[in-house]
Amino acid sequence: MIKELNKQTIERIKYPAKILQFGEGNFLRAFVDWMIDKANNAGVMNHGIVAVQPIAQGLANSMKQQDCLYHVYLEGIKEKTPIREISLIQSIQDAMNPYEEYTKYKELFLSEELEMIISNTTEAGIRYEEGDDLTAEPPKSFPAKMTALLYERFKKYQGAKDKGLLIICCELIENNGSTLRQYVLQHAKHNKLEEGFINWVNTACHFYDTLVDRIVTGFPKATINEVKDELGYNDNLVVKGEYFHVWAIGGDPIIKEKLPLDKAGLNVLFMDDITAFRKKKVRILNGAHTAMVPVALQLGCNTVLDAFSVPLVEKYINKMIDTEVLSAIEGDKEELSSFASQILERFYNPYIEHFLKDISLNSLSKWETRNFPALKDNYELNNKLSELTAFSFAALLVLYSGSSEIEFQPSDNTEFINFIQSSFDRNNLTEWVIGIVNNRQMWTENLSEIEGFIPFVSAQVQFILDNGMQQALQKVTE
Repeated sequence: MIKELNKQTIERIKYPAKILQFGEGNFLRAFVDWMIDKANNAGVMNHGIVAVQPIAQGLANSMKQQDCLYHVYLEGIKEKTPIREISLIQSIQDAMNPYEEYTKYKELFLSEELEMIISNTTEAGIRYEEGDDLTAEPPKSFPAKMTALLYERFKKYQGAKDKGLLIICCELIENNGSTLRQYVLQHAKHNKLEEGFINWVNTACHFYDTLVDRIVTGFPKATINEVKDELGYNDNLVVKGEYFHVWAIGGDPIIKEKLPLDKAGLNVLFMDDITAFRKKKVRILNGAHTAMVPVALQLGCNTVLDAFSVPLVEKYINKMIDTEVLSAIEGDKEELSSFASQILERFYNPYIEHFLKDISLNSLSKWETRNFPALKDNYELNNKLSELTAFSFAALLVLYSGSSEIEFQPSDNTEFINFIQSSFDRNNLTEWVIGIVNNRQMWTENLSEIEGFIPFVSAQVQFILDNGMQQALQKVTE
C-alpha cells in the first residue's frame, strides 16, 4: 500500500536552518540538497535548508504539503556498470514564498543561525535591473533582493564581521558569484547606501564562483505510477537524474570548513579559482557533445547513447579528446585522462535520453566557444592542425547547408543560417567555406588564422557530400 509522504509517515530529522536557498526547482533539489542530506547523514554537517521561491510562481506550497520531504532517484553508469540509488531527502526544513510570506522570509534572513545563501535563479536571475526598488517586499530581481536583505542584516548586527554570509551561486553563467557581488555593490552605490555597508559586503561576505554538473531530468511524469509503487510513497516531488555529479567551488577557503561536502565522499572540489577547471570541463564534456552532434545526426542517431553505440563515433570522440583536447590543457596528464574517462563514461548512460537535436541548439556559437579554443591552443602549442576537431566543423557546415544526408532544420541564428544556405555552392565549396569563415558577424574569433584550416575543412565538406558521413568518418579516424 502506498503511503502519503509527510512528517506523520516519516520520523523526520530536524536541522538548524543554516542555509537559505533561492530556488526550489529540480536541479537544486537533486544536486545541492541531495549533497547536504548526504553530508548530514554522514555526520560531517548539521545543516538545514529553507527553500525560497525566487519568483512569485513556484513550488513552495507543493513542498509544504509533503513537509518538504521527497526522493531523489539516480540512475547512471559507474565503471561501465549500471548503478541506481534512491534517497529520501530530509535536508529541507521549510519552503516559503516571499511574495506572500515576506515577514517570515525577512526574519529568516536576519536570524543568528543563518550562515550561507545558495542560489540557482537560472541564467536570467543574475541580472542588473536599473532602478529596482530595494524597499519593495520583495524587490524584483535576485541581486536587488540580496542587496536589500544584506543591508537589513548589516544594520541589525551593526556591521559585525562574524554576521556576514557565504554566498554560493549555481547559476550557469561564468563568474556567477563574482557577478552577483558586482550587482549587489552596484545597487548599493545607486541607492547611496553608506560606505560601511559596502565595506562589510566586501570583507564580511564571501561570494563564490561555481561550476555544477549533473544531468537532472526532473519529475518522471511518464513512469510516475511505477516510481511511486517502487518508493512506497505518494511522492509528487520525486526528481530523477544521473548518478554522476561534480561541484567545483572557487573562492575564499573558509567555505571548505563551513561546507565540508567532500568529507562525505562527494565529488566537491574546492579551489581558489575555478577558471582552469571550467576550461577543462567545457572543452572535454561540452566540446565532445558539440563535435559529436553534426556527425552523429548525419548517421541517423537521435540521442547521445545512440551515438556512442556506434563504434565509429565512439572511436572518433575518444580519439579527438585524447589527441587534440587533452594535449592543449595544462595539468597532470594522468589526472586529465582520468577526468576525461569519467566524463565520457556518462555518454553510455542508458537511463538518460539526451537528444542530439536539443544539444544542437546554437551550434555555431557553441563550436566557437567549446571547440575552437582547443584547436587554436593545439596549433599554437604543437604547430599542427587538429584534424578531428576541424572535421566536426566541416560536418556542422554540411548539416547546416541544407544538403546533408538527413532532413534537418537548425535551431540557431536565423541570419547566419540564411547566409550559410543561400551562399552554398556545390561547384565551389572552397569559396563557400571561405565566405563563412570570414563572416565577421558570425564569429568573434578569427578562424582563418589557423594555417591549413580552410583547405582541410573544404576538402572534408567535399568528401562528406560526395561519399556520405559514414565513409568520411571512417577516413578521418584511420
